[in-house]
Amino acid sequence: MITTETFVQKPNNLVFSNPSYLGHEQVVFCQDEETGLKAIIGIHSTVLGPALGGTRMWNYENEYDALVDVLRLSRGMSFKASISGLDLGGGKAVIIGDARKHKTDALMRRFGAFVESLSGRYITAEDVGVNTHDMEMVKMETNHVTGIPESMGGAGDPSPVTAYGVFMGIKASAKYKWGTDDLGGKKVLVQGVGHVGETLVKYLSESGANVFVNDIYEDVLENVAKKYNATIVKDNVYELEMDIYAPCALGATVNDDTIEKFNCSIIAGAANNQLADENAHGLRLKERGIIYAPDFLINAGGLINVNSEIIKISRDEVFKRTENIYDTTLSILNHATKNNITSHQAALEIAQKRIDETRKNKK
Repeated sequence: MITTETFVQKPNNLVFSNPSYLGHEQVVFCQDEETGLKAIIGIHSTVLGPALGGTRMWNYENEYDALVDVLRLSRGMSFKASISGLDLGGGKAVIIGDARKHKTDALMRRFGAFVESLSGRYITAEDVGVNTHDMEMVKMETNHVTGIPESMGGAGDPSPVTAYGVFMGIKASAKYKWGTDDLGGKKVLVQGVGHVGETLVKYLSESGANVFVNDIYEDVLENVAKKYNATIVKDNVYELEMDIYAPCALGATVNDDTIEKFNCSIIAGAANNQLADENAHGLRLKERGIIYAPDFLINAGGLINVNSEIIKISRDEVFKRTENIYDTTLSILNHATKNNITSHQAALEIAQKRIDETRKNKK
């Protein structure tokens, strides 16, 4: 039996009063006893269009952490779509569980049924712990899905495009910091070498950078290190002397515990919500002289890719549009310096302005 509950405020819980609940339009809790599915779908905004965002499967420590994650991620998707000029809103979904142990085709199909119940307000795709095969299963229950295999008429795995956009963001940040985007000899730590992280390692290695890698999965870490002649780092990750830190796993790695340890000049990676506190930690990075490339800008390649299934553009055009992240990153870094604000604030202002103007014009 499939049950759907749109959350209603009750005593002693934290949704509407959750610090991460910032103007969200809808939060849906999904449970199916037969498959073991427990998922949360967060729709932050549909002002610019239907809320598009991937589904993440992660073994959260508790359900509260899962809720905070989906709230933060869905909000980030609103800004990612806006700053990229896409006619999409912001949404995200999380499935609670270990993807290596608990994910089944039946579970993903049940999740697809929940997506279908939202009648197109939310369009899903893959994210951490979820792949194109899983999207095939979801598509058996709903058409509100992107990131499906090319053999099914989709745009395929978005992770190579995401990695390319991050690479463009790194090069632009290097240009801003050092006056050149040549990464030859630069020490870059890629934390998290899944689909996106591994492809980023490939780009960095080909550019002549000295790449260091870190991941919680030993087998994945060793495979990527061997494949690209990268150096494995297991301990004292944040204290590593490096030029660029590229977080490509989960978010909030820039936090109270790590921010004073960083020994780098640039932070630019694929992870969403890298700043645990976007105001305080964005300001502290600015004070320390560390360049921060806003995550929702430089990791937008994946969204550009899955959107191509909706607006019907070629893969070549997808990469061409993703390459524009280079110029946008430079523009935002310059804007931040000129106005004495953080780079995160600069990117947020531009993204929010487009959403606000569109909302106003709809009235």
